Amino acid sequence: MTAAHINLIALPGIPDIAPGDDLAAVILAALERAGLRLQDGDVLVITQKIVSKAEGRAVPLDAVTPTETALALAEATGKDPRLTEVILQESRGVIRQRGGVLIMETRHGWICANAGVDRSNVKDAAGEVALLLPLDPDASARRIREALSAATGADIAVIISDTHGRAWREGTVNVAIGVAGMRPLADLRGQRDRYGYILRVTIVARADELAAAAGLLIGQAAEGVPVVLIRGADYPRGEGRAVELQRPPERDLFR
Repeated sequence: MTAAHINLIALPGIPDIAPGDDLAAVILAALERAGLRLQDGDVLVITQKIVSKAEGRAVPLDAVTPTETALALAEATGKDPRLTEVILQESRGVIRQRGGVLIMETRHGWICANAGVDRSNVKDAAGEVALLLPLDPDASARRIREALSAATGADIAVIISDTHGRAWREGTVNVAIGVAGMRPLADLRGQRDRYGYILRVTIVARADELAAAAGLLIGQAAEGVPVVLIRGADYPRGEGRAVELQRPPERDLFR
């Protein structure tokens, strides 16, 4: 049964994250500041950015030497050639390129702009840096969930989120790129609607829905809200991986 309401709570006082920081400890401290304790069924949506920072995924651009391929791609897109080199290193290949838009397939299989490589809300004393996606966002989510569950005893779900554009629709939205403690897809096939019709193809991207809901608080600019607690949400329990959300190429009608 769908919940009558859910609560979205931005955890306060999350500091700038540095390589090696214990994100579970940071989150537990933020929960304590907010007077909250994790409960069974809670969902924590954590931005990819702080996970990548904690895992040391920042690359100083001054240390990058562009290849000929990167130089050509930089000329075609108007991007910094050092950045295009990093994007290529993080990619399986180019899906679409037009003007300054570069849609890549990441090494994880995600289709997104610039292979998820980002330069916003990142600074380093060494100079300009590019922040890469975690090496394995599902593994990152599992590690954080295990630490939080061990500390609190609560059976929770963790979602690592990132901001992606969508084909055929303007605007970006938060999506799940890593999950733990839940199955990312809610399979409704075989259930009946309110008029008795049996659903035959309905599979809901529940992890993406939760990530998008958290995005209302996370924001995209200077909000400084990298962790959101969702309480009261209905989601499929169990162990899953966000990569289950990826449509296999043989079933992709549009690539």
